[in-house]
Amino acid sequence: MKTNLFKGLGVALATPFKDDCLIDADALARLVNHVIGNGADFLVALGTTSEAPTLSTEEKQLVINTILETNADRLPVMLGMGGNNTQAVIGAIKNQNFAGISGILSVVPYYNKPNQRGMKAHFEAIADASPVPVVLYNVPGRVGVNLQADTCVELAKHHNIIAVKEASGNLQQIMEILRDKPADFDVLSGDDGITQPLMALGSAGVISVAANAYTKPFRGMIRAMKEGRIEEALRLHYAMLRMNQLIFADGNPAGIKCLMSHIGLCENVLRLPLVPVNEKVEAEIVEEWEALRIENWELGIGN
Repeated sequence: MKTNLFKGLGVALATPFKDDCLIDADALARLVNHVIGNGADFLVALGTTSEAPTLSTEEKQLVINTILETNADRLPVMLGMGGNNTQAVIGAIKNQNFAGISGILSVVPYYNKPNQRGMKAHFEAIADASPVPVVLYNVPGRVGVNLQADTCVELAKHHNIIAVKEASGNLQQIMEILRDKPADFDVLSGDDGITQPLMALGSAGVISVAANAYTKPFRGMIRAMKEGRIEEALRLHYAMLRMNQLIFADGNPAGIKCLMSHIGLCENVLRLPLVPVNEKVEAEIVEEWEALRIENWELGIGN
């Protein structure tokens, strides 16, 4: 049986930048402590939300080092390691120091748009090369192709592939994976807004963007679902519903960085080609946050 350390609430950590667009390592350390202190179950370094495509090799290592040093082995850490050049990904894996890293998150290859046989061969090669377990990442809206349910289930049989982060938004597909997968393979939600219904269907948790800011209510919802307290989980799900939409209304991580800046976690700075959210979305995010602080203080929102 495979062992998966990545269950419950995972946080796809954003990369804070200073006004000059250099990495703000102090803010990143504060962010790590913030999400750990408010109940995260695992951390994801260098995922999409980290703006990894705009980071140099040296900057990526700074991000990894800061996260690992701050985490100090408190939570499992998943490292984003994917691409559309299979041999390059394998080369990066061979050169990576995995001390403190419990698994990798590897995205479906983008731009060159492989077919299902190509995706299967790609991920099998990566899983064979990786000294730590692999979590697949299916996000067709970003990469242009979809890892179909039957391909995912076939990959789930590999001894070193333990889970999939499913961000297709296709409930039929996700249900087919949940129905057909091996018992020792997990499905993690890749969409904050449908985490509760996916857990009701059998998913093991989420890799969350929203939890960079409001970790505590997200943790509360997931724990309530795990423990069968459905009414409480639904209360939290609906309390967060509009904010979960707003933080993606003008792009990710623009929305979550807007909110993180408002609550003092980091500066509202992104690297081109990404830019901050527009004024209308920013006003809506701030308004919704203030409403949540007043109306749902007992839920931990705003702490």
